[in-house]
Amino acid sequence: MTRRAFLGGAASLALAAQPKRPNILWITCEDMSPNIGCFGDAFAKTPLLDALAAKGLRYRSCWSNAPVCAPARTTIISGMYAPAMGAEHMRSLVNMGPGRKMFPQLLREAGYYTSNNSKEDYNLELTGKVWDESGPRAHWRKRPPGQPFFSVFNFLGTHESQIRTRPHEWKHSFEGVRVPAYHPDTPEVRQDWAQYYDNIESMDAWAGRILKELSDDGLTGDTIVFFFSDHGSGMPRSKRWPYDSGLRVPLILSIPETFSAFRPPEYKTGAETRRPVSFVDLAPTVLRLAGAAPPPYHQGIDFTAGKAREYVFGFRGRMDERVDMVRSAFDGRYVYIRNYMPHKIYGQHIAYMFETPTTRVWKELYDAGKLNAVQKRFWERKPFEELYDVSRDRDEIDNLAGKEKAIIARMRKALDNWLITSGDKGFLPEAELHGDVSDYDVAKVKGMADRAASMEGPPPADGLKSDSSAVRYWAALGYIMRGKSPGLLAADPSPSVRAIAAEAAGCFGGPDEARAAAETLLDLGDASKHGVYVAILALNGLAAMGTRAPADIRPKIKDLPDGPPGRAAGYVSNLKKGIM
Repeated sequence: MTRRAFLGGAASLALAAQPKRPNILWITCEDMSPNIGCFGDAFAKTPLLDALAAKGLRYRSCWSNAPVCAPARTTIISGMYAPAMGAEHMRSLVNMGPGRKMFPQLLREAGYYTSNNSKEDYNLELTGKVWDESGPRAHWRKRPPGQPFFSVFNFLGTHESQIRTRPHEWKHSFEGVRVPAYHPDTPEVRQDWAQYYDNIESMDAWAGRILKELSDDGLTGDTIVFFFSDHGSGMPRSKRWPYDSGLRVPLILSIPETFSAFRPPEYKTGAETRRPVSFVDLAPTVLRLAGAAPPPYHQGIDFTAGKAREYVFGFRGRMDERVDMVRSAFDGRYVYIRNYMPHKIYGQHIAYMFETPTTRVWKELYDAGKLNAVQKRFWERKPFEELYDVSRDRDEIDNLAGKEKAIIARMRKALDNWLITSGDKGFLPEAELHGDVSDYDVAKVKGMADRAASMEGPPPADGLKSDSSAVRYWAALGYIMRGKSPGLLAADPSPSVRAIAAEAAGCFGGPDEARAAAETLLDLGDASKHGVYVAILALNGLAAMGTRAPADIRPKIKDLPDGPPGRAAGYVSNLKKGIM
């Protein structure tokens, strides 16, 4: 057909003869696992999304690559795994890299009108115009006549913060909710889960209104519709954790008959597929549907083109004020987890997470010794490896890592290959991500991280002499994991290495060493001198020291500056309050 191509919003028009191209609509929500009716959850009330699924294809094995919003959206918008850019940390900000663009920019160049209503929240510096319009008023209806569109509508009402909003008039019964085995069965937990389902019901009505607007405009037959959530449930041990419970999301794809040529081989109306897909695949898939070639730096695949993944992958970096590193892999049945900082408990104190009543009562019951073995695990140290068979262990509580040797060997190999081929920069101390990383050797640094975290052998003393600060960082972490001190390493040029060595010395050295370590960490905790990321690392170290920090040091912590405003603003303050 003949269409008008509007380039860059300019007034000049050019006529071009092209095949008809689909409109593409994303209806998204936040913090929701596949708890909707068409995915088998009978407790959920989602008739409008169920109707969409009845016309489309359900993806049963869709993983968000990150269990929290900003790095998940970073992966989507870039078409790259966030760790490949060093962008996996919550509310960080890095450069995407030379010659790279966010995929809506590529759609605009291909002649699409792009609108985003309304959340962005990327861990990437914006370069150039990404959207034709982004904000609460953005809509496909504002496009020039005849121009194909890519429009995103995002529902905030299912977010973690809305689970705990009070007062609330509950619609779902407390008695009817399913409490996962890892949560204590208390009134507070049941209330939070019931409110989670109430919010999903509200989201269903909202999604139905967007679909009605599409129908009212006569565009249903010309529009490919995606529905998905940004990651799993906002309840604790789902959100922020790269388990299946934190990463699996519902994905519905509805392709009208007009564009049946784009339907994947398994597409049947009302059907479902177990094909593993993940968020890194969304950008190349949409670009192909729009008739644009994905750029070579994209790390995902077009999942509508018949290609199949054997594995999808997940990651966890710093979560708000707490430092951590976890990577995971999923083959549709088995979830493999590698905890690179096993000395840190699962449930590190994150101020925002502790606003949820479930989190607070769960920790209170742990402190009172009233939890069973499964429920108390969240408040204790992690193993290096975990393996779960979600086909029979929905809550991922039976760790098979020491039992299924052939399976874990296969999953290890898959994860190792991904970490290397994707160029995972998460092994670098966060402060060093913002400098020159051109000489980063992922295999070399990963090798030391594996040695440190696996707990095999003595502390890796040889790593402390490496010419790579990242290797020295992991070697020093290896001492912490084994409960030993490498000394203060006061001459090390890397403040991140000095911070980790000081934490080890402070926690496991003698009294004199502990005092010197606390003074070092207090100095490094000054964000105005060393930057916010070093300050976060140092204050985590002071928190780990606990009462081993001399009494005269603690009052000085509250006077430390919070650092400059930015995406990580507030985290230094949270840590200071927690320590005090």
